[in-house]
Amino acid sequence: MLVWRLSHRAHSAFGGEGGLLKSARWHWAGVRIIYTSQHLSLAALEYFVNIGPDEQPVQVAARSAEIPDDVALERLIPADLPRGWRTMDSGRLRDLGMKWLEAQRSAVLIVPSAPIPQESNCLLNPAHPEFARIRLHRAEPFSFDPRMWE
Repeated sequence: MLVWRLSHRAHSAFGGEGGLLKSARWHWAGVRIIYTSQHLSLAALEYFVNIGPDEQPVQVAARSAEIPDDVALERLIPADLPRGWRTMDSGRLRDLGMKWLEAQRSAVLIVPSAPIPQESNCLLNPAHPEFARIRLHRAEPFSFDPRMWE
């Protein structure tokens, strides 16, 4: 499975450092976790919805990673999640993600995307032993269409 992530060109996209600094939908601050998407277009949308309205991204890179078919993964579907999960800033979702990280059952947790729940994001656990088997690819230049800020 190929997964994608957008980040600033100067940052490490697959180190999980962002999770150490602040909480997000699927984790509490203080842990390494990597948010990726199953499509570059979804990665772009996820990036876009998480920046400020006046913030135009500069020096963004697209990075992909290949997850071998035999790497352990788990999947959550919308029916597994609390009611209103798309709009809430929920400790319950963070607790689900933290339980997954701590249990170490899999290197990948596939979760529905909040902007497009019919598509999936993949959370990667860099502390899982199988994470080392994920092949990270070179960064590719990426730019958003300027019409997005008109």
